[in-house]
Amino acid sequence: MILDDFVQFDANGLYCKYGGFYIDPVQPVEKAVISHAHADHAVAGNREVWCTVGTQAFMLFRYTKNAAKIFNVAVYRQQFNICGVAITFIPAGHMLGSAQVLMEYQGTTYLYTGDFKLQADATCEPLEWVKADVLITESTFANPATQHPDPVLEISKLNDIKINILLGAYGLGKSQRLIRLINDHAPQKAVLVHHRIMPLNLVYEKAGYALGKYQLYNRKLMKNQQEYVYIVPPFTFDSYIRATGVKRLFASGWKNLQVNSQDTLYISDHADWNDILEMIKQVQPTQIWTLHGDGKHLREHFNDTLFVKLLN
Repeated sequence: MILDDFVQFDANGLYCKYGGFYIDPVQPVEKAVISHAHADHAVAGNREVWCTVGTQAFMLFRYTKNAAKIFNVAVYRQQFNICGVAITFIPAGHMLGSAQVLMEYQGTTYLYTGDFKLQADATCEPLEWVKADVLITESTFANPATQHPDPVLEISKLNDIKINILLGAYGLGKSQRLIRLINDHAPQKAVLVHHRIMPLNLVYEKAGYALGKYQLYNRKLMKNQQEYVYIVPPFTFDSYIRATGVKRLFASGWKNLQVNSQDTLYISDHADWNDILEMIKQVQPTQIWTLHGDGKHLREHFNDTLFVKLLN
């Protein structure tokens, strides 16, 4: 039997009262199951955390001693138990260490996707399918009008830009994916990275994910050649708004973050409309619960054929 209140939002985030834990809480809590290490899903200060080894590595790097008092690290597809709720981490394909959270309680399965993507990504574990009675899915881009382009075609646009490029990207996950894509599909470009991105790259490489060639940014380098791509985090990108002699691009699935009318770089690490429909097809849920976005389009799409509940 599906429990309508199996997970609910409160001031601290998404709470499973049957297991006494939060999933990706927005405030520090006693027990937290963390799907991945992006800051909007993994906050500091939780007392006890369950996560993958990749997520732990990034949390420890970012938060040091404040990451959590107790870490419980589980490998993918290895079941563990929190107060009677059986939990299994399933690869989500979003970034290194990202996991879907499969929960089983009283014979019913609930799958929290976390952030996920279906597109190929050589810098993280690929998404895996699992069936569940209830699919609790992110709906960041759950709109029929949203279809993400092929990232290889997008990154190949850099080949036609003959001046140095200032490329804005989130430091964790997106930057590492871009480094690998540039090495694979725009190999004549030399990749420079901001000093805050460099230690994150080392975590990837320690985990066995080769990113290809890159080096720490040096101002003198970009003055002498025209084939550099300098990858910087958002705060640095914004501070260079008046930069001259470079093409400014921001790699994102959000249209409002594209800064040039002539050149765009739509590379998203989230599922688009068709990907979410494929997730539903593969999971074969009886019910869909949406969060982290607007689920109204899914409700309209399935109408009376599949129950859709909007959690937020």
